[in-house]
Amino acid sequence: MVEAQVRVPPSALTLRTLRSEGYRQRMNPAGLENFLPETTEFLDAALEPRPSVAAFDCDGTLWAGDAGERFFDWELREDFVFPDRGVREKMSEFWRTRYAAYKRGEVNETTMCGEMVTLHEGIAEARLVEAGQRFFDELFVGQIFPEMRELVRRLADRGCEVWAVSSSNEWVIRAGMKHIGIPENRILAAAVEIENGIVTDRLLRVPSGLGKAEALREVVRKEIDVAFGNSRWDTEMLAMAKSRFGVNPNPDLELTARERGWKVYFPEGMR
Repeated sequence: MVEAQVRVPPSALTLRTLRSEGYRQRMNPAGLENFLPETTEFLDAALEPRPSVAAFDCDGTLWAGDAGERFFDWELREDFVFPDRGVREKMSEFWRTRYAAYKRGEVNETTMCGEMVTLHEGIAEARLVEAGQRFFDELFVGQIFPEMRELVRRLADRGCEVWAVSSSNEWVIRAGMKHIGIPENRILAAAVEIENGIVTDRLLRVPSGLGKAEALREVVRKEIDVAFGNSRWDTEMLAMAKSRFGVNPNPDLELTARERGWKVYFPEGMR
């Protein structure tokens, strides 16, 4: 995954990233009409309350793996975002070391997610929009859980207001939502101020943990009828909803979900 001279230590890789490589091969190629009974039951349970407002985490919930983490690795290897090789190598060395410290628990989640956006200070936003689209379309679109895309479609068809909430950078999340069907004006992702088309280091939001619930309260200003998440960083967002689903949950969230009586669902490719 990473060049040998700047390889991220194994401790900096996530289980979701490793599992997602296998998931790509297990995706159901026949499409949406062949869902298993357990999947149909999940879709029916999510739709049955006829929710008016729904909130989805993205990484690990709408797709396998962490798009923000994978984009971070990609941009430090490829020459699209940082075309100068010398600059890119220095950036790669610094940020991979920083990310490894985060994985060891020496940098907190919100800080790291924010820095993975502000590191682009001085770059034209248009270039990052293009980079996010290129990355997702060429390298990540196959990670989408078909049943989650179908759930978003059915919710939207029923008039539900669907929101995507993520601590990954908004350029990658926007690209992903074009395949999921959630419009840009309903995306709450890690973002910075843009000045004259150029990225600044002034953070607007980093929706992680409590920040996800805060972003929804601040922007949506409506009761959340149903929410979907996969990790402990989604707990507050799930707790604020009337109906909660742990989708492809990490062990920590699965434990919390079962203790609190929340529904748990593992996508077909992850069982």
